[in-house]
Amino acid sequence: MPKESIKDKLSKSQDAILVDFYADWCGPCQTMDPIISEVLEELDGKIKLLKLNVDKYPQLAQQFAVRSIPHYILFKRGKILWRKGGIITKRDLEKTLKGFT
Repeated sequence: MPKESIKDKLSKSQDAILVDFYADWCGPCQTMDPIISEVLEELDGKIKLLKLNVDKYPQLAQQFAVRSIPHYILFKRGKILWRKGGIITKRDLEKTLKGFT
């Protein structure tokens, strides 16, 4: 069976998926990693995480108009529910994501 494409995964998932556009060389992205992990853990897996390295998937970053990283887009059944670029506080992220669970 062929590996499901990222777009298929996003459009078919019944769960909300938070896509984290990042790069290994991006300092702010590394700062956000533990925050995202903590928040998603507190949401008991109601929101899945998909990390996309913009250096490996430049066409996806372009398609979703990601111009700077870190950049987060929350999808559910292929629709964009929320998006935000840059660093976000744990409190704000928690509050925002809770609204979609």
